[in-house]
Amino acid sequence: MSHKAVGSKTKRILVTGGAGFLGSHLCERLVGQGHDVLCVDNFFTSQKTNVFHLLGKPNFELIRHDVTLPIYLEVDQIYHLACPAAPGHYQYNPIKTVKTSVMGAINVLGMAKRCGARVLQASTSEVYGDPQVHPQPESYWGNVNPIGVRSCYDEGKRVAETLFMDYHRMNHVDVRIVRIFNTYGPRMHPYDGRVVSNFIRQALRDEPITLFGTGEQTRSFCYRDDLVDSIVRMMNTEGFIGPVNIGNPDEFTIRELADLVIQLTESRSELKYLPLPPDDPTRRRPDISLAREKLGWNPTTPLEEGLKKTIAWFQSIDLDSYIPPTPNYK
Repeated sequence: MSHKAVGSKTKRILVTGGAGFLGSHLCERLVGQGHDVLCVDNFFTSQKTNVFHLLGKPNFELIRHDVTLPIYLEVDQIYHLACPAAPGHYQYNPIKTVKTSVMGAINVLGMAKRCGARVLQASTSEVYGDPQVHPQPESYWGNVNPIGVRSCYDEGKRVAETLFMDYHRMNHVDVRIVRIFNTYGPRMHPYDGRVVSNFIRQALRDEPITLFGTGEQTRSFCYRDDLVDSIVRMMNTEGFIGPVNIGNPDEFTIRELADLVIQLTESRSELKYLPLPPDDPTRRRPDISLAREKLGWNPTTPLEEGLKKTIAWFQSIDLDSYIPPTPNYK
């Protein structure tokens, strides 16, 4: 379901990280609505194939660029999604990850200030760290290790939120902040190291399905289309800057997810337990009361339905044609 942009005017919209898993679907949505879309990506973890079908459209443009460097464009809205988001990828070069979060935020905020554009920060549930409050409301300040192996991402995104709020307070930049919880769907990189893509890839090849720890840690999985709906709504909602949690409040253990993937793929895979990585959150579930109230948004895709669509996409691609962006994908 698509939502018309506020006002009938066609907008010039920049999507950073626009060739990524979520960015490509967002670009597709905005192109379909008739906006003039600029997709910026450095292709570290993304694929040109994600936006290949958009390249012939007159209202779509693809630019290879790294957001740690300034870029000068004239735009009305900026969706800032650029940053490696899977632990294996953001831990591969943690200093670059921090630079991407911090310098990327500074660069898009500078552009927004100069152009008078509205800019949306794709933040993350990782700002809550390993939460001691459950489920996590936006008012919770988090429990984050500032010197751990995940800190480059957690703290980078926290600093980005700080910058967005300071640009808003000091320079009156029109900002929006969404905190995205676990999201899945077609076009996930098969080697992004995330639990959904790992399990599906392993199940389709009848390989052992790797669970970290006991498998009793929980996650809440939001389907891609629901997520894109929410951030477009957030961008076009007046008088509310966030931050706002975006995710599916249905909570599942990792073991339940593994069992469901095995069932849906009719796999012969067996479960293999590995040690829990450092600072891995034991529970993760969004409180989305604010999103319901301010955006009129509620995810509608049940996990089984979303997994069926995701599995079908994994079955449609040649896994061997996807190169792991880093050695740390498992």
